[in-house]
Amino acid sequence: MMFIIRSSERAPPTSVVVKVVRRTPAIIPQGAGKTDYFCVGQGEDIAALSAEGWEIVELRDGWYEDGTGGGVVISGHGKCWEVRDTPFTVKESGGPAGEIGGIAVSDEPVNVRGAVFGV
Repeated sequence: MMFIIRSSERAPPTSVVVKVVRRTPAIIPQGAGKTDYFCVGQGEDIAALSAEGWEIVELRDGWYEDGTGGGVVISGHGKCWEVRDTPFTVKESGGPAGEIGGIAVSDEPVNVRGAVFGV
């Protein structure tokens, strides 16, 4: 799962995996002078960081621009993420291991034509 640590003073702890950094958009209330760190972790990581006083923003499905032409896509009810160089170029992705959209994923080749058209 991906979430944002929003801070004006310090970077997140080194134990946190940061995928994208951007200046907090001006449209965000009390966002002036802050930086958004897009981090990967679990629910317990979010709870621990919040307990330490970090400002946490849980992400919902959508597109989050990074201010350089790329951004982050969140899907699967917040479980899957993609870091993009452009809106159409995926640089890195992640989500639940072995599962996409509730369907188990295997290493076996898939006959796409057969799966789609039944041929």
